[in-house]
Amino acid sequence: MTKSKSSRYAESGVDIDKANEFIDNIKPLVAATFQRGVLTDIGGFGGLFALGGDRYKDPVLVSSTDGVGTKLKIAALCNKHDTIGIDLVAMCVNDIIVSGAAPLFFLDYFSVGKLDIDMATDVVRGIAKGCEIAKCSLIGGETAEMPGLYQPGDYDMAGFVVGIAERDKIIDGSEIKVGDQIIGLSSSGIHSNGYSLVRKICFEELGHTVDDHIEELGCTLGEELLKPTRIYVETLLNLFKNFEIRGIVHITGGGFTDNIPRVLPKGCKALISKGSWPIQPVFDYLQEKGNVSADEMCRTFNCGIGMVLVVNSKIVDDVMQQLNALGESAHVIGEVAAREEGDESVEYSGYFPDRRKDS
Repeated sequence: MTKSKSSRYAESGVDIDKANEFIDNIKPLVAATFQRGVLTDIGGFGGLFALGGDRYKDPVLVSSTDGVGTKLKIAALCNKHDTIGIDLVAMCVNDIIVSGAAPLFFLDYFSVGKLDIDMATDVVRGIAKGCEIAKCSLIGGETAEMPGLYQPGDYDMAGFVVGIAERDKIIDGSEIKVGDQIIGLSSSGIHSNGYSLVRKICFEELGHTVDDHIEELGCTLGEELLKPTRIYVETLLNLFKNFEIRGIVHITGGGFTDNIPRVLPKGCKALISKGSWPIQPVFDYLQEKGNVSADEMCRTFNCGIGMVLVVNSKIVDDVMQQLNALGESAHVIGEVAAREEGDESVEYSGYFPDRRKDS
């Protein structure tokens, strides 16, 4: 008997029936994220979203795309996939909120060698949770089964977000002035950057497994490394209602050293006071066990600060008061100074305790 096309396709490694079952599984997760503006249900060829003509006077759409890097390897080692989607959403929405843009909708791309419905559903469950936290709608995505391209159990994912801002409310750093104060909002840990170095230190050099309980961390290594990236959208949208924020920086790959200069006007530099905020034990652990210098720590990791705000010194106390009321762990970590020829864009004062074993 001649095989049907669908069954021959399944023999090659792509199971359309399983993909349809997966879509049925995630429909309620996706629908729970829908907010005003969503016009289509999951399963169409494109996601439709209505801006609403009365909501903005001069709207500007702001978009971003990102992934979570080799943190995916940690999820695989732990066989825990229900939080990595939060990281995916966070990495995207945190990149547009720095412009003053409220997230509208999110799409994901999930690619795998062989679809495991339970695992993939857990991934989407995390994405939906992240969208719920970020107050945006998950309106579409793509699941690609690509046998031969990925090792068994491996997958990759990317996220895409679109947000909106009033043109005259866009935050681009152009209003930053000498004397402005720099506020740091605490991270939840490593977030989603630096994991190639983390894996080298923890697994290759120290020989740990994700199930090892690390005394210094108070939990297993896997539990620490899978802590989801914080989503700062709700806090910042609340702050925008009352204050002019002159610049915002998402501390991602490149840490303080490479990210803060992205918003500084010519002639300005950031003076960061090391020791002005608490650093989570995981960073001390990585520095000590990996023999990582303080300079490299500041360029590879967030070192306990996931988002940086630049505000007029006259309102810094009021901003801090609201941040505390919103439940943020916020700290004044530096100020903006005049940059002379030859100066670095980011300079540090004070110190982090040097945890390196060879220092």
